[in-house]
Amino acid sequence: MPTSAQLAEFLDPATTALLTVECQEGVVGEDSALPELAEQARESGALGNVARLVEAAHEASVQVLHAVAERRPDGRGAGRNARLFRAAERLPVQQLSGTRAVRVAAPVEVTDEDLVVRRLHGLSPLAGTDVDALLRNLGCRTLIVTGVSANVAIPNAVFDAVNLGYTAVVPADAVAGVPADYTPAMIRNTLSLVATITATDDVLAAWKHPRHDDGA
Repeated sequence: MPTSAQLAEFLDPATTALLTVECQEGVVGEDSALPELAEQARESGALGNVARLVEAAHEASVQVLHAVAERRPDGRGAGRNARLFRAAERLPVQQLSGTRAVRVAAPVEVTDEDLVVRRLHGLSPLAGTDVDALLRNLGCRTLIVTGVSANVAIPNAVFDAVNLGYTAVVPADAVAGVPADYTPAMIRNTLSLVATITATDDVLAAWKHPRHDDGA
């Protein structure tokens, strides 16, 4: 864990962005296509912590991006080159463009200043999407990664962010996966090697008491 001073330096609101990953109704909502994942996201407190981080980011003028996974009703452009994609085609809830399933789920709030980035293919919120270009245009150097799942999309996002030159920060209590004990093991043995691991309360404290360059 970084010290509070180190974390405050990483999380300068002027150069930090907060990314929520697949915090959408069809994934973590009550009518999820993946009820076990949705239950874990809610019961673990991860989704609530994502909402707290988003609220604090809005107050601190930190840019928020919401990464949403969806598919066209005709499936055009979607991949079938992985078991996960083929299984998703058979799920009772489909993440179809324009439907309730691809809306950001409560209690996470979306404001007019937020950016919502949608992808029709792949596993990563960054690769093949507009996220990298948007972050660079915003002057972002640090990316906070939150959401689901710790099994696939979260590690993809962290690895891609690091490969693109960003400092990745992961609040461990704001991500979820299945089974429950997989998430802390993955964070400890994998993400901790490449990302700064912290907690929601520590991020909130850093934005409440930001670092001052003049030493004040």
